[in-house]
Amino acid sequence: MDCEAITVGLLHPGSMGAAFGAHLRRQNVRVLWCTDGRSSQSLARAEDAGLEGVQNLMQLVARADVLLSLCPPAAAVEVAQQVAACGFDGRLYIEANAITPRRVREVAELLPGAVVIDGAVVGSPPVGGKQPTLYLSGDRDGCLRATALFDASDVKTHVLGTEVGTASALKLSYSSYQKASRILAALAYGVADANGVADELLKIAGKRGGSYLTETDYIPKTASRAWRWAPELDDAAALLRDVGLPDDLMRAASRVLHQWSDARDRDLTVAETLSLLQVDHGRDKNAEP
Repeated sequence: MDCEAITVGLLHPGSMGAAFGAHLRRQNVRVLWCTDGRSSQSLARAEDAGLEGVQNLMQLVARADVLLSLCPPAAAVEVAQQVAACGFDGRLYIEANAITPRRVREVAELLPGAVVIDGAVVGSPPVGGKQPTLYLSGDRDGCLRATALFDASDVKTHVLGTEVGTASALKLSYSSYQKASRILAALAYGVADANGVADELLKIAGKRGGSYLTETDYIPKTASRAWRWAPELDDAAALLRDVGLPDDLMRAASRVLHQWSDARDRDLTVAETLSLLQVDHGRDKNAEP
């Protein structure tokens, strides 16, 4: 595939989407984004990535050969509905958000005339040498076309099969563990700190390689991403229910993230971050449980 002849419409340039767009631009792929209703931060990211702005979604859909959806998970289906209303068909739609297989299939049903590929990104945005993997599943030719877009980039692709939903199932399986582990680490450190044994906890954790407990600087990062992670864990809970497994842990983790709803775009210390989780249980702290 001649990437220079391809126009990709990016929905939307968040930190991950803008980084993907930048790699496509380095391969001389034309990358469009819709400026209507987007924030000044989105504008800055798009300009830094060399993306070309269009005024509205109708213009974007009309001019794009491929649409790449990388938006907050909670908005994925709504974005697909908006695209469908613009008459997108006969072209490639890469649904690359962390949503359940059921919701990916819902997106495919909304776009019956398009080739909808299930995509899932595992890893950090491809900046500073980081190399995330874009897992793909669905139509074989569509997956090959998606793979060709990133052949010479730091985005590595891996095709899992022809069933729409497989890539998303893998993503939620991984993120349900990884994100819940970050939340548990924050809570463990918080309770240790409240009881004056945080340093001892870190010593114990340091004896085990790769323990999230040692990465206390990640606690504010977890809180700052809570607005995006909470819907993802809600979808992870839904996936657990779909396969008949308990979803209580994921729902509890999502509730913790919702308590960090005010942490977005704030530069907080660990102590300030943990203070946002304080809960008044309506009883004397010295009372027996």
